[in-house]
Amino acid sequence: MKLKFENLTLPAYPRHLFALAALALCSSHAAAIEPFVVKDIRVEGLQRTEAGTVFSYLPVRVGETFDDAKSTATIKALYATGFFKDVQIEVEDGVLIVLLDERPTISTVDFVGTKEFEKDALIKALKDIGVGETRIFDKATVDRAEQELKKQYLSKGLYGMTINTTITPIERNRVNVTFNVEEGDIARIGAINIIGNKSFSDAELKDVLTLSTTTWFSWYSKADQYSKQKLSGDLESIRSFYQNRGYLEMQIASTQISITPDKKQIYITINIDEGPKYTVSDVRIEGDTFGREEELASLITLKKGELFNAAKMTDSTKRITERLGNFGYAFANVNANPMSDPEKKEVAFTFFVDPGKRVYVRRINLAGNTRTRDEVIRREFRQFESSWYDGQKIKTSRDRVEFLGFFKEVTVDTPEVPTSTDQVDVNLTVTERPTGNIMIGAGYSSAERVTITGSIQQTNAFGSGDTVGIDINTSHYNRTIALSHVDPYVTDDGISRGIDLYVRTSLPPIGAIGYYRIQSDGGSIRYGIPFSEFDTVFFGVGLERSKIDTYYGQSPYRYLKYVADYGGKDVVKDPADPFWGVGTASNNSYPLTMAWQRDSRDNVLTPSIGRYQRFNLEISPIGNFKYYRAIYKHEYYKPIYRSMIVAANGEIDYGHGMGGKAYPLFKNFYAGGIGSVRGFEPGSLGTKDPNGDTLGGSTRVFGNLELQVPFPGADKSLRWFAFLDAGNVFDEGQKVRVQDMRASVGMGISWISPMGPLKLSFGKPLNAKPTDRRQGFQFTMGTGF
Repeated sequence: MKLKFENLTLPAYPRHLFALAALALCSSHAAAIEPFVVKDIRVEGLQRTEAGTVFSYLPVRVGETFDDAKSTATIKALYATGFFKDVQIEVEDGVLIVLLDERPTISTVDFVGTKEFEKDALIKALKDIGVGETRIFDKATVDRAEQELKKQYLSKGLYGMTINTTITPIERNRVNVTFNVEEGDIARIGAINIIGNKSFSDAELKDVLTLSTTTWFSWYSKADQYSKQKLSGDLESIRSFYQNRGYLEMQIASTQISITPDKKQIYITINIDEGPKYTVSDVRIEGDTFGREEELASLITLKKGELFNAAKMTDSTKRITERLGNFGYAFANVNANPMSDPEKKEVAFTFFVDPGKRVYVRRINLAGNTRTRDEVIRREFRQFESSWYDGQKIKTSRDRVEFLGFFKEVTVDTPEVPTSTDQVDVNLTVTERPTGNIMIGAGYSSAERVTITGSIQQTNAFGSGDTVGIDINTSHYNRTIALSHVDPYVTDDGISRGIDLYVRTSLPPIGAIGYYRIQSDGGSIRYGIPFSEFDTVFFGVGLERSKIDTYYGQSPYRYLKYVADYGGKDVVKDPADPFWGVGTASNNSYPLTMAWQRDSRDNVLTPSIGRYQRFNLEISPIGNFKYYRAIYKHEYYKPIYRSMIVAANGEIDYGHGMGGKAYPLFKNFYAGGIGSVRGFEPGSLGTKDPNGDTLGGSTRVFGNLELQVPFPGADKSLRWFAFLDAGNVFDEGQKVRVQDMRASVGMGISWISPMGPLKLSFGKPLNAKPTDRRQGFQFTMGTGF
């Protein structure tokens, strides 16, 4: 074996010596390789890398001339791949030999001692920066991963943590990477000191901060754990607090962070310079206003003579920009330029309006709806393709899509079309949520043996937007089979249709004094006609066969009397007879329904602002059971402070018999429990039968007031609330009196769970009577109030 340099023939010393000499010569050009034609190229030392991969990086091919320049280029190219930790070149009788020593690959990445982070999440995060299974091992990359891991722990307040990384070689040129973590104790905020505040107390300023010293709620909120991001947000909150109260020149002079030697306590000092208060001396609007100067000026909430308010200034520019967007100016620019007078402590603002170019929408693109059909989303759009851009219509479209309740998140962006100066696309992206509710239960008792209950409701059946439901209960005392279907777009212009079919049988519960049976079979069809974005009118008709059976003297007095008055010929009507009430009262009715609904809530499942109103009238003018019943419901939602929401609900229901007939017992209203007055057993309120049974009433009045607060760190689907309820039911002809109302207070949790909306509450009655049945803990699925 020989290697030639500058026409010298060298003896065949060990290969690696020649390789080192060759690399040195190629690098320093102290001696030049005599150019030669490559007869063959041989790669040695490969274990995992394909030879073809190496050949693809070589700057020389068989038949080409190899010299010291290509030698240097070959070494650099192979080192640059990152696959090899050593590269050597040898020459033997015109054969170019490339000797390679591969870097090891990572077999496994493991974490020991991690509690603050999920192991799978850490493995995924490190893989994204190059440390993961099957990746090439690079010590520098592992060191960078270790530093990144330390940053994550520091952001959690774990300043005393340590990380030791162990690299363990294994067979086939592989290594295991193990991060051994000692997390230590979390460093808590010992104190937050604010210096320089003269106009506002420490307590007032600390109230706007998310960071705080340890409190009883810190175990959940983590507010006592320092993070740089949280502090930056808090500094902005302080600045906004001042600037919204007239302090135009307020500045955060400096911040100091110190930690105790044991790394368990952090002290934060915030130095502020308040500056003077400024009053607004003048507000003007200039620029291209298209003759709408007065209209745009009316949108400015910052008024002359008021204290400067940064929030009002920002809101004013936003309102003007949005109004211009409604006219097609998607990229309008509105700037509020201040002109301050430090001596008078006054500032004047000029709002400069630059509408830009009017644009129209080229395409509406949908993404994220893997299950929901495109047409279900597109039919909610009020902005159309190839029409002028309208910001309000785009916002309404987004709100309507979110209001469907099919998606956890709905976002819209309007990027410019790259090839055009007057076109934009509307890109709507959704994140789908489970839209099916399923509940299955089974029970066993000596009286009923095995009973099965279940209900399934799919509000986006097969991605069509239709709602399909089935409710089954095999209990002997409450047997139900009900089917329902709602098509929200039976016509293209938004007319909806709902169909219901049901068979229900009710008997008194075990232990009740009276005995009876009510059976209702029927169905209904209704249509909804939208008259505006928020208003819909409904019309419907139903067919119902109702039957009440009573048994001897065992039935409740009210049922006995009702059957005696309206029952069949087999009824004994002599009250002196011990078997008074034996018989059946049955009838076919054809109830007609009319309803009006207005819904301006921002979300159907988790509303935070808006109203919901519904008035429903049901009339049955044909048959023995002639009656009418009216229901009015009003919900109201308003945010009051940060993320706190006040929610109010009121309902008035009234039923009355027609044509001299009494109001049907099976149409009675009931009160008590979630949905009316919490803290009392469901359906237990109202006057009692002489036998002690609660039978509802023809009039119901109740109201609910809630203070809702999202759980810290959770989205708005998980809230806790405090409530005040009041209400009752009254018999036909009975006077509604405030002193007869029942009231309760309590707390609860509402959650949009994967199984459907879930509500749990614990209520305490305020004025319960001895005959009232109380129930503290209550829960339900699938309801609002």
